[in-house]
Amino acid sequence: MAGYIPVIGLEIHAELLTQSKVFCTCSASFGGTPNSRCCPVCSGFPGTLPVINQTAVEYAIKAGFALNCGINQFSVFDRKNYFYPDLPKAYQISQLNLPLCINGLVPVEYTENGEKKTHDIRINRIHLEEDAGKLTHNDLDGVSFADYNRCGIPLIEIVTEPDIGSAEEAKAFVEKVSLLLQYAGVCDCKMEQGSLRCDVNISIMKPTDTELGTRAEIKNLNSVKAIGRAIEFEIYRQSKLLDMGGRVVQETRRFDDNKGETKSMRSKENANDYRYFPEPDILQVNISDEQLSEIKAKMPEMPDKRLERYLADYAISETDALIIINNKIIADFYDEAVRTYNNPKAVCNFITGEMMRRINIGEIDINEITFTPEQLAKIVMMAETDVINKSNAKDVFRALVENPCDPEKIAADMGFVISNDSGKMIEVIEQVMSDNPKAVEQYKNGETKVFGFLMGQCSKALKGIATSKAIKDELEKRLSR
Repeated sequence: MAGYIPVIGLEIHAELLTQSKVFCTCSASFGGTPNSRCCPVCSGFPGTLPVINQTAVEYAIKAGFALNCGINQFSVFDRKNYFYPDLPKAYQISQLNLPLCINGLVPVEYTENGEKKTHDIRINRIHLEEDAGKLTHNDLDGVSFADYNRCGIPLIEIVTEPDIGSAEEAKAFVEKVSLLLQYAGVCDCKMEQGSLRCDVNISIMKPTDTELGTRAEIKNLNSVKAIGRAIEFEIYRQSKLLDMGGRVVQETRRFDDNKGETKSMRSKENANDYRYFPEPDILQVNISDEQLSEIKAKMPEMPDKRLERYLADYAISETDALIIINNKIIADFYDEAVRTYNNPKAVCNFITGEMMRRINIGEIDINEITFTPEQLAKIVMMAETDVINKSNAKDVFRALVENPCDPEKIAADMGFVISNDSGKMIEVIEQVMSDNPKAVEQYKNGETKVFGFLMGQCSKALKGIATSKAIKDELEKRLSR
């Protein structure tokens, strides 16, 4: 792609966490037996009338606040007409000219070619619409199945300006938006379940060009990794096409994850092709100043504010604070643990160390943590107050992950509770010194590196009897005689 500048815009589709659908009372929860969560309204039966879900409107506005958007206090719905098997009405209720949210801004930080970069991505609009159904294709038998449970689930579409210049920047933006929506409490952003999906619009241009190139749209990317790979391939495809004297056509493409390449689906539609017209069955949405103030007052603590609080109140490092706040589940877990044991640094060290290590190797599912913040806090407290030593705390935690129960019972059953029997400690240390006269002599002759060996032998024999500090102090005292 030498000599070309990528120009990228994203359309992020996020399902809102309402209990019911946007225009009817059917359940909006994920899954269920196919076509079991449908009614005449979301199935598009003639004569049915939609009724707007006020919570969906509120959540869309919260998303707007989270992404620094302005809020339109007068907003209307439109019909977007197209025929596809996953849309039983043959039209989608959406918003075109007067969306709920406009003119947002999301700052992102990312690393590209080893260099740290920052950039502000502009948000053109956030509009509220209904989701379509889900098609499952059986290529072996040549049939497709339609599940309409997802029809009518409230969806926001976040449309950026063409401000993104690389795959790394696009991935960082999607991750940042996902984090902000989770903190705002409006979407769980589980891409593997389809609650967050992304379309990528991409073109390339030469530095001397005064107009943007012809764009292609890659539809329904459902992972951050796929977004990056699709962008990189599309840049390569378009640049190679232009280098060979060809031209890029405006079209909709899909990404083949197995082959790592995009494939043409259809020529790209313009807005006129959808025959938009005002939705006749839904009144305009009017939002008062008081309502906006109420919604803003209900906004939860966002990542930047939480970072400020951690640095000011908890006195942990910015590096550790960022590790914690970059996942809302972990951040909420951390806050609860600190409420149980008010030692923010010790709790932080355990979470960013042992807990994150076990998450990264797959022993803990971050979306289904089986133990409580209180149980983890108790392990940290026992280690910090010398009820158990810090090395054994990791073993207690591993047992807690495998079988959640009272950490004190786990420690007792494993023989890790320190009895602080000084008489027994002295007896064992003297026995270790007696069994290793050569090492003792080497230490007394200035070869202090053998202290680690003697300390290890004592610690192994004194498991559950004395703290490491007590063993170290007593061993040093006796070796100095």
